[in-house]
Amino acid sequence: MHDDEALLQKLQRENLQLASINRRAIAMFIDELLISLIFFFVISDRVSALGTPEAVVAYTQSLMVYVLLLKILYQALFVGLYGATLGKIAMKIKVVNHDYFDIPSWNASIIRAVMRVVSEILFYFGFVVALFSPLRRTWHDKFAKTLVVDA
Repeated sequence: MHDDEALLQKLQRENLQLASINRRAIAMFIDELLISLIFFFVISDRVSALGTPEAVVAYTQSLMVYVLLLKILYQALFVGLYGATLGKIAMKIKVVNHDYFDIPSWNASIIRAVMRVVSEILFYFGFVVALFSPLRRTWHDKFAKTLVVDA
């Protein structure tokens, strides 16, 4: 808890505000929608040729590893380049390194993206922990040593 208090004081000194859970959730919804649209666009020709709903479900399930890789690539690329995904940009929030409050390193961006997908796979438990954290940190924030703040 001592580290959390120190970080909260540091944020206050730097005049930074933590992003609200609501804005983070809306940003996540936007990002998931974009990824789903990209995925649908890529597979739409093949899906229309499959015929039965069972065949469509089997086909989309067979591509789940690619969806997870797409999510990791999307998150890591945007956070590594801009400190924010398109959803976060739309919600005017950004991801920052918790030591210097700048864009996370590529290593941290990749760790964050992988742990985000792990959290999703584990019934979003890694996201739920943010509700009980004074810094609103998810598992992926903790592992990557990041915070999400207002832009």
